[in-house]
Amino acid sequence: MKTVFKILFVGGLLTLSSLHLIAQIPQFSNPIIRGGHPDPSICRVGDDYYIVNSSFEYFPGLPIHHSKDLANWTLIGHGLHRKEQCNGRMNLVDVQSNGGIHAPTIRYHNGKFYIITTNVYQPKKDKPGKMINFIITATDPKGPWSNPIIVEGAPGIDPHIFFDDDGKIYYIGNHAPENPNFQGEGEIWIQELDANSLQLKGERHFLWRGACQGTWAEGPHIYKKDDYYYLLIAEGGTSFNHAVMIAASKNITGPYDANDRNPILSTRHLSYDYWINSTGHADMVELPNGEWRMVCLGIRNEVNRASNMGRETLILPVKWEKEPYWWKEIKYNWPVCNPLTGKIEKNYSYFLPIQDSNYVPIKREYEFQENYLSKDWTHRRVPLDNSYDLNTNSGYLTMYCKEPIIQERTGYNFIGIKQKETNFEVSTTMRFKPTLDGEEAGLCLIQKDDNYLLFDVKREDKENVLQLVINDKKKNPIIKKDLVMGKKFKNYIELKVIAKDNSYQYYFRYQSNDLWELFETTNSDILLSEGYTGAHLGLYATSNGTKSINFAAFDVFKLEYLSPPLKLKK
Repeated sequence: MKTVFKILFVGGLLTLSSLHLIAQIPQFSNPIIRGGHPDPSICRVGDDYYIVNSSFEYFPGLPIHHSKDLANWTLIGHGLHRKEQCNGRMNLVDVQSNGGIHAPTIRYHNGKFYIITTNVYQPKKDKPGKMINFIITATDPKGPWSNPIIVEGAPGIDPHIFFDDDGKIYYIGNHAPENPNFQGEGEIWIQELDANSLQLKGERHFLWRGACQGTWAEGPHIYKKDDYYYLLIAEGGTSFNHAVMIAASKNITGPYDANDRNPILSTRHLSYDYWINSTGHADMVELPNGEWRMVCLGIRNEVNRASNMGRETLILPVKWEKEPYWWKEIKYNWPVCNPLTGKIEKNYSYFLPIQDSNYVPIKREYEFQENYLSKDWTHRRVPLDNSYDLNTNSGYLTMYCKEPIIQERTGYNFIGIKQKETNFEVSTTMRFKPTLDGEEAGLCLIQKDDNYLLFDVKREDKENVLQLVINDKKKNPIIKKDLVMGKKFKNYIELKVIAKDNSYQYYFRYQSNDLWELFETTNSDILLSEGYTGAHLGLYATSNGTKSINFAAFDVFKLEYLSPPLKLKK
């Protein structure tokens, strides 16, 4: 007996043969760059596209992704990849949480790539922050990138660099007005840059305070189209009122006319329960065929309208349209974001330039066979000298038990990978022979210095203890559970964390052929990102303040994202 399967859709029946045709239409899913990649800036060189993102206190900083089709992106390098780029006035050594590298812009001009951005550094708790705006350059986006060129006398954050047709180069930034009406009021300014020194010169011009009275007016970008200058900014803050605004002018220094339909992109008008929220901080790029795309940030709504991944990079189509009014002078075309719906969609099937992208959750095994870490490994702040190596024990990542512990403004010995999906399985194999009280090593899942969990081995009171330590934004970490291992622990252990069904499950075993033992279960929202950065999954070693020459040797680090991701309950 033959069975004909049909799928019922609103408005009619769609047969399997029709589905075959649909399957041939290019499709992909947002976010396009997953896991803690906010403030995207994009540029095109020929048929190649490049995106750079904020990296805050993490090192290496300024991750750069490459794509040929705007859907499939590969991490190719970092703008800040050497320690000497990140010290002195460019301090990422003891930078505060949520400080560091904010809102870069990437552009290409005359054979050279430019990244301009800000290092936000707070010297002391009661002292005003320092906004160090700087430029790095490279002929190859993979690197090497130059040492930072600090732009002297540039206030504010979120700088943009613009190369005009007449050869002039401009710096566009934001700044609080001289006499602000409220906290967070901002305005956008512009000033010419010297082509050789990349320092400010000439007169400074103030351009716009945005469409919402300048409420956190930031993230400016300027584009020239049809002989007009378009000024794109973010406004409304980085939470639920985040939005994208635009204005236009015949002259680059203004005056600028605001689009009457601002904001052109936001989720502020949607339910808080929409699949994505807080969209904003956008950049645009023109395709070879004259079409335009926009990239922006957003937060997946998975639990309490947030996610462990924090702010991620999204993409949407843009169409330029003239206002259809006969009773007033029409000067400008204005960009319309996703003209079919006006919203950030989770799945698209109609605007990719080249090929299909069926997102497949990542499965990686890091076996540490090379003498360097792959590009997706990062540290919180510039790493300590001689804190790890891949040469002492062949085929192992050797992490030394350094004195610093996880705490604010400290370069402790952590190496991790950005979490990219809610549901995952992460595990490691570790050889570790602790001899001094305080020596500790194992798995570390972390969102910030005050928001992390440790599942590791620690020497305590001359005993080797398996422990689960949780700090969920409380002042002091809490030992959730510990186990004195005794003679069962023969300096070898395998650790695993499974995130699924709204929970974290912690497993261990003493030999590779043993059955996994369930150690503990907790809620999965411990690392819920309520700040700028998403969670990282990684490895950790410390001596807890005791001088030590000991180390932990990690044989493998496995990470698999479980599909399909489950919607977390509120």
